[in-house]
Amino acid sequence: MSMENKVSTLVDFSLATGLSQSKAPLQRPLSKMKGMFADEAAYNARLEKEDVLVYEFFDMGVPDSEKEVAYGTSITYPGKIGDEYFMTKGHFHTVLDTAEVYYCLRGHGYMMMENPEGDWEVQELTPGKAVYVPGRYAHRSINISATEPLITFFAFPGHAGHDYGTIETKGFRKLVVEQEGKPAIIDNPKWQK
Repeated sequence: MSMENKVSTLVDFSLATGLSQSKAPLQRPLSKMKGMFADEAAYNARLEKEDVLVYEFFDMGVPDSEKEVAYGTSITYPGKIGDEYFMTKGHFHTVLDTAEVYYCLRGHGYMMMENPEGDWEVQELTPGKAVYVPGRYAHRSINISATEPLITFFAFPGHAGHDYGTIETKGFRKLVVEQEGKPAIIDNPKWQK
């Protein structure tokens, strides 16, 4: 097969840390997660102490085209706000019917998913497990480890885009919190229909 008119890309990232030496990360410190956690008092108290890094990700810069594949790594750090574990903001895809795949490289966590019709599910992530997020499903990574980051490799169609606004406005229907020393899935008291 001819490589004429095609451009290959070679990007490095560490399997142990998820970090790339050749790309700058997009970072989400606690101050950029306002409204994402259910316990606002705990959020404000923690932010007063420190604007800790909640997660970061590396977008490998693939063109915005349905014929291309966007990919990268996501690192969600250990921590909690109140009883709720650190997580990514989560998003729908702008092109709602596009899917995504996440492969866990390190850590222990969950992938929270829900669609506009109200169906939801949670899949556990440990090293070597991959989760397929179907089209129409918002998704967020949640780190349930107290000691190590949750590191995933992700891939999705290049034109899919990201809709963070819906989650910022409505939230997810469910939350993952620590109860009696273990993760538990509960209804989100702040969820907006």
